[in-house]
Amino acid sequence: FFPFFPFLLPVHAAEDPNSKTKHNSNSIGIFTMSIAPRAAKKPRTSKSPPSALISAINDDIPVPETTSLDYVNLTSHTDTFGVDPIPISWGHPDPSIRGPVICTVRHSSQRNAIGAHSGSYCIYTGLAVAAGKLNPDYLPNLKLTSPVFNIGPHSSWSDPKKIASIDPFGHLTTDVYGGYLNKGFDIRPTIAVTKAHIDLPETREAVAAGRLVPDGKILLAGGQSIVSKAAIEPVWYLPEIARRFGCTETMLRQSIFRMTNGMYPELITRPDIKIFLPPIGGLTIYIWGDPDTIPDEDIELTCRVHDECNGSDVFGSDICTCRPYLTHAIEECIKTAQRGGAGVVIYFRKEGRSLGEVTKYLVYNTRKRQEGGDSAENYFNCTEQVAGVQDTRFQALMPDPLHFLGVTRIHNFISMSDMKYNAIVNTGIEIVNRVEIPKELVPDDAQVEITAKVYHGYNAGKAYQHIDEKELKKTVGREYAYGKPEEKKKNVVENVVKNVVE
Repeated sequence: FFPFFPFLLPVHAAEDPNSKTKHNSNSIGIFTMSIAPRAAKKPRTSKSPPSALISAINDDIPVPETTSLDYVNLTSHTDTFGVDPIPISWGHPDPSIRGPVICTVRHSSQRNAIGAHSGSYCIYTGLAVAAGKLNPDYLPNLKLTSPVFNIGPHSSWSDPKKIASIDPFGHLTTDVYGGYLNKGFDIRPTIAVTKAHIDLPETREAVAAGRLVPDGKILLAGGQSIVSKAAIEPVWYLPEIARRFGCTETMLRQSIFRMTNGMYPELITRPDIKIFLPPIGGLTIYIWGDPDTIPDEDIELTCRVHDECNGSDVFGSDICTCRPYLTHAIEECIKTAQRGGAGVVIYFRKEGRSLGEVTKYLVYNTRKRQEGGDSAENYFNCTEQVAGVQDTRFQALMPDPLHFLGVTRIHNFISMSDMKYNAIVNTGIEIVNRVEIPKELVPDDAQVEITAKVYHGYNAGKAYQHIDEKELKKTVGREYAYGKPEEKKKNVVENVVKNVVE
């Protein structure tokens, strides 16, 4: 009956209160990779329902089945007894027919998504439960969490080819799925929509220099800009994700399962579940001006899609152009909003080209230590030497938040990336103008990056037309007194031996 070999796991087995046998905390529990059977399946409706469910008897919303946490499931299987996921029809324009994304631990038999909420932060939730700080049965109070401004709905919401990596109804949980919440379902929003004031030193400098003029509406006298923003967790519709990457859904599932060291067995055992909440960073959308103008092609829209760079964006590292380009985009967004349009910055958590910050720093060391120094000519080769690939951002999923906003035309695209440009226009969005970073904003040590990128295909605009093979070969970055790896290794070994002897 069970297609997998049983696993032996050290667990604290749940005690049967009617049994006289005591379980040792160090005993070995035997679990198969199958959902644990229940004594009896709860009915969808009841002839004598409790008062809380009386008003819901005649609707199509099933009764929630709460999962006991007294046992551990390594995985579940399609068509196993007790498995009854809430139907979901991705791409349907009616949210009640589309169905809610259910990926919480309370309804394991009715879950229709693999993974967990909060991306990689779900691990901290587990730590909170282990430390006794969080009750795993806690239900969030969402009464005051609804969006403070409207987004959508747009026609793109019902087209999986335009939205497959986020849930377009993820911010409307309390509105469109209130019936499920009232019945006791634990459904979490995957999008939060709010407003804020942003205070950047570069914006204050632009005011002081006269490039920006406070208007009291978009930009305050002190240099603060007023924004609308949305935080978004990834929600993947696997069939469309596979199509975009040119592989089968089976190959996609197997590849993720393998490269996460078997973290999500249900990618293999539950082909009926098509939704996956991956353990990766999400994104944030920042909007200057009226969000309602964004879908209007006749109203100016300025946009930058920016990938996270902690070293530059937060701490001002000058080895790349990330923060200068980001703050320049914000300045242009403010100007556009003051002209009656809207400015949008989409900030993806894709640190180090989605290779991670550790890998990025290893690449930095390789660049600085290589023969001939940090050269523009070998800029991309160093990344591939360390990571095996130049870039894992790809961009196939990147346009989705633009379609979530209803974007069909971008008048000013603040980016030189051909990968981003091509990904956007290939989904039907028109880009009128491409805006390169002003030369005076490029830090000295970032000349290596900008030269390499332009030479290898980034849009040069008017500012970087001079970059050719000669420029590529002569552009070298700052030298650091790193020393050769062999020398460093020798010093480390000598210090370790010295400490041991002492």
